[in-house]
Parts: sequence; C-alpha cells; structure tokens
Amino acid sequence: MEVVENEEKTGIAQSSSEGTHQASNCRTGGLRTMPFIIVNETFEKIASLGLTPNMVFYLRDDYGFQIAAASSILSLWSAASNALAIAGAVLADSYVGRFRSIILGSFSSFLGMALLWLTAMIPQLKPSSCSSSGILCDSANPYQLAILFTSLGFISIGAGCIRPCSIAFGADQLTNEKKPNNEGVLDTYFNWYYASSGIASVIALTLIVYIQDEFGWRTGFAVPAVLMLFSVLIFLVGSSLYVKVKPTQSLLTGLLQVIVVAFKNRRLSLPYSNYDQYYLGPDPKFLVPTDSMRCLNKACLIKDAENDLNPDGSISNPWNLCSVEHVESLKNFLRIIPMWSTGILMLVCLNQNSFGTLQAKTMNRHITGSFEIPAGSIGVCMIISLSVWLAFYDRIMVPLLERCGHAGGLSPRLRMGIGLLLSCFAMAISAVVEGTRRRIATEEGLEDQPYAVIDMSVLWIVPQCVVLGVAEGFNAIGQIEYFYSQMPKTLSSVAVALYTVEMAVASLVGSALVQMVNGITGKGNETSWLDNNLNKGHLDYFYWLCAALALMNFVGYLLCNRTYGLSENRRCNESNEVQDFEYRKLPSS
Repeated sequence: MEVVENEEKTGIAQSSSEGTHQASNCRTGGLRTMPFIIVNETFEKIASLGLTPNMVFYLRDDYGFQIAAASSILSLWSAASNALAIAGAVLADSYVGRFRSIILGSFSSFLGMALLWLTAMIPQLKPSSCSSSGILCDSANPYQLAILFTSLGFISIGAGCIRPCSIAFGADQLTNEKKPNNEGVLDTYFNWYYASSGIASVIALTLIVYIQDEFGWRTGFAVPAVLMLFSVLIFLVGSSLYVKVKPTQSLLTGLLQVIVVAFKNRRLSLPYSNYDQYYLGPDPKFLVPTDSMRCLNKACLIKDAENDLNPDGSISNPWNLCSVEHVESLKNFLRIIPMWSTGILMLVCLNQNSFGTLQAKTMNRHITGSFEIPAGSIGVCMIISLSVWLAFYDRIMVPLLERCGHAGGLSPRLRMGIGLLLSCFAMAISAVVEGTRRRIATEEGLEDQPYAVIDMSVLWIVPQCVVLGVAEGFNAIGQIEYFYSQMPKTLSSVAVALYTVEMAVASLVGSALVQMVNGITGKGNETSWLDNNLNKGHLDYFYWLCAALALMNFVGYLLCNRTYGLSENRRCNESNEVQDFEYRKLPSS
C-alpha cells in the first residue's frame, strides 16, 4: 500500500489510487481510538452472552417449549450467529468496510434486544396461561413466535457484523506506514482486547444472569438492551477519529471464484504438455498447478486470451479465470478439511451447557446461608479454567518444554488430540454426576417434582466444566495454530474463519442430535431421555452417548492425523515465497 504524505504543507496523508485507506492524518487512528472500539465490543459481548445462559428457562417457562426443543432453538441461534460472522466478514471486506459493518451490527443487535425486552413487557407477545407447575403451557401462536425469532435473528445479524470486524478494525487504527514494525503496539492492543473479552464473558455469566434471576425477565432483558444502546453511542462518538479502510476483495470470495470457474470449465480437457495454457498471474509463485485435485486446475485454463485477459495481462473477469496461485490456495484449504471436521463433535460436547444449567437449577446452589449461585452462572467455571490453563501453558509449560528441547511447546496436532480425549472424559464425568443427581432425587421422593431442589451441591458440576475448559484450551487453540501452519500467508485470516464455521456446524449437529435422541427415546408412551422432568428422563444416558461419540471421534482423528496430517513446517519451507508488498501480521475480518 503506497501512501504519499506532504508534511510541510498540510500534514495530511493522501492515499494513492492503489491505496485502501481514506485520507488520514495525525488526528485519526492511534491508541486514543481504542477505548471506543474495545468498549463497543465489550458491551456487545456482555449484552449478547448475558442472554444465553437463562434463555432455556425463558423458552420453557414463558413459551411452553419442551427442553429438547428449547435446546435445539438455542443451538440454531448459535449456529446462525457463527454462520453470519462469515457473511459479515465478506460484507465488510468486499462491500461496505468494517466501520459501516460494525455500525450496522450494533444497531441490529440493539433492535433485537429491544424487541426481546418487549416480549417480556407486553403480555400479548407470549402465551399468557401456563399451569403453576410450568410443565403444561399453551403453545405460542405464529405471531408470537415470529416476534421471538425475529428478535433472535436481529441479535444474530448484529453479532455476525460486529465480532469478525471489531478486532481487525482496531488493528487498522494502529497501522502506521512510517513504522511498519509496530508489533509491540499491536501486541498491547491484542492483549487488552482479549482481556476485555474475558472480563465481559465473566460479567455476562455472573452479573447479568444474577439480575435475571433476582429481578425477572423485564429487568433482565432491559439491562442488555441499555448496554447495547451505550455500545452504539460510544462507538459513534469516536467516528471522527477512526481510520476507515476501504473494502477490497475478500479472500473467501477468491476461493469461491475458483470453484465457480472450475465448474464452468468442467467439460474442458487439461493439457498434457502445453503448460502455457495456465494463467500464472502477475507475480507467479507456481509455474504449473499440482497434480492433486486436478479438476480444480481447469479454473486457471486460458480458453480465449483476447476475452479472458486485459491488454496488460491481468484477468478481465475473475469469475471466468483464476490464477494458479488461487487454485493452489483452495487446494491447501481443502486438504485440512478432514482434520477440521474432527473438531465438530468436540464443540458439540461444549455446547451442552443448556442442560448443565437445567441440572444446576435443581441442585443446592447456596454458597452461604443467604447467597446462592445463579444456575446460569455455572458456565463461568469453564471460562476461568480455560483462562488459567492458557496462562499456565504459555508462561510455565512452554518455557519448561523449550528447555527440554521442544521449541514452541507441544505441537498443534498433539494439543488437538489431547483436547478431543479430554472432551470424552468430560462427558463421562457429566454422565456420572447426572446419574448421581437423578438417583438422589428418586431417593428423596422428588421424581414427580421437576423444580424441587435436591440435597446435592451444585459444585459437583464444576469438575466437568473445568475439564471442558481445559479441553477447549488444548483443541481450539491447537486447531487455529494448525490451520495457520498449513495455509499460505494469503489465507492466514481464513484460519479463524474456519473455526467460526466449525462452531456453526457444531451447533447444527448438536441440534440434530438432541432432536434425534428425543424423538427416538420418546416414541410411544416411553419417557424421553431429554424429558422436561429431568428426574424422570435419562440425561445421563445422553451424556454417555456424547462420550461414546467423542471417543469414536478421537479414533477418527488419529486416522485423519495419520492420513491427512501435513508437516507443520510447511509454511516455514515457503521462505522462497516472493513478496513485493508489505506483509502485516494483522487479522482481516
């Protein structure tokens, strides 16, 4: 990116025709913009995460959903939010820019939260007659469901626009063409960003959940809506200070173009010797495409040089012709899909927190005589264990391993495998704890009282949360590092996008699994494993099923690791890669 600056006259940096930044000077960008960006993301995270833990109770008690249906709705909501993050990244990178994307997302989130608050305020927006036991409720009519799902949809759109853009937008403010090696400033920003995200998650799972438990849904939904309004206003206050990068082509769009062009050219024959028919690009890193996945090589075949190429040799229409480099980038992307797929069931295990919240509601949650832990706050143990483990690994284990000759600590693939095995162990713990909880409820004669509190401490749920948190620390971070190590630098940002897609797929798989188990085990007059009354159902059997699936997934991972696992030094061996542009270690949307 070329920037010409006239300091003597105006001090204003003007972008060239090839630049991507808007005009900026000493009055824009820098650390002074960080409070607006970080506060915006923090308030959005507190507001959205604060709605999640107790939402299963709102759907069950106020809308009459069975717990299996409520869990599926929450899984689909999570899937939509993660899937829309990919759409939001493409929208920001290719069309509207990150600033407008964050503004759009903030307003959408606020609108969704305000609409959700109205469902608690206006009795006509939800079923009005429920039995005192809360088990049998009138079904919500289509109008009421439309309002509810519209509110959740707006919140998902907001999350999809904000989350993939916020961290990259902050990095844009710290980009300095005069000082390209400002990694120290960027590291400080990333540390503060992730620290604020962790604090926001803890606040959401404790304070917001506590407000909902103590003051009801009207206040509990109003607080997130107000926080989201503050998030919008604070971000707009700093508008004049931001460096706003113009949209360019998204990397994901480039990958899609290869697939489209290869499909268009599917009837063409590949040349056996005349490699001049392949379009190498203006700065080729590959002389010919590789033989693997040969069908994709048709995307870089020049059919008609006069129509496919401009006079300067560039591509006239990227939807009709791609370069060899783009084709090889897609191949690298496809090669890691088998390894990527093994993380789906790991996330399915992590996403069963709604059942853990229902369990906690029936257990003794008192810490002191007057204070009890909100049921929805039990998930904070997972976040704390994840944070503690990452700090321990980074500051203690890695230095020790380096002294023993293992530079960089444990390999990403080893950490991925350990995380998968720990997820299986965590599900087994969950099954044992739930079996014990159900047995105690039966012994106390509470089998027909689903809302009764049994004489069993909620702290019994903590071990499974701790193990799941450590499992996520091993697997999730290992996955992202592995994706980075196997993909070319031009696709580094896709590594995070891959994990986001994986979370969306895991939510869909989890929803389908819950519906399938509920349908099969509840046939006829049989009591479903996932019955509304946990004391009559068999949630422990469901956990054992998840443990068995996690173990099978681990075996599948070992096979994929042996068959598809590539050398983690591939990117290091690409040192001969020619780069005529300034490479910045910054995440894109």
